[in-house]
Amino acid sequence: MATYAFVLLAVLAVASALAMVLNKNTVNSALFLVLNLMSVAGLYLLLHAQFLAIIQILVYAGAIMVLFLFVIMLLNVDEEESLFDKFRAIYLVAFLLGVVVFGQIVYSLGGVTDLLPEISADMAYVGTVEAVGEVLYTTYLMPFEMTAILLTAAVVGALMIAQYKVKTSDQEE
Repeated sequence: MATYAFVLLAVLAVASALAMVLNKNTVNSALFLVLNLMSVAGLYLLLHAQFLAIIQILVYAGAIMVLFLFVIMLLNVDEEESLFDKFRAIYLVAFLLGVVVFGQIVYSLGGVTDLLPEISADMAYVGTVEAVGEVLYTTYLMPFEMTAILLTAAVVGALMIAQYKVKTSDQEE
């Protein structure tokens, strides 16, 4: 069962990543990125790293994607097109995302009802808040801080570009 779930989530992750890169519409690319992040969270669940899966969904698929969509909407001020008029396959993506989330819920319920195999005692510490915090704030502190600075600089740069476009279009009128 775990092998089939892994294959499904891995294929979904690769396919959504390719769709994100190859899609010309930025909003659709962002939605494919959300699907990719959800499938990666499912892979974390298969590895029994529940904390990482929840953080993947809350932080990346939630907060960061809201920020990305906000910046995309700021940069695409001139383009006003209906998402559902142009791209009907979004319903298929929404359905697949619903299936993945439903599968994750069923998998979580399987863990509560002892349907999943037991993990070894050595693996009980992996994926917990303490283990992630210890590694994140000791071994990977510099990449963690650099990522935070990079994301902040990207948002400030996007806002500066959006303000520049608005000011130049006002001066041309």
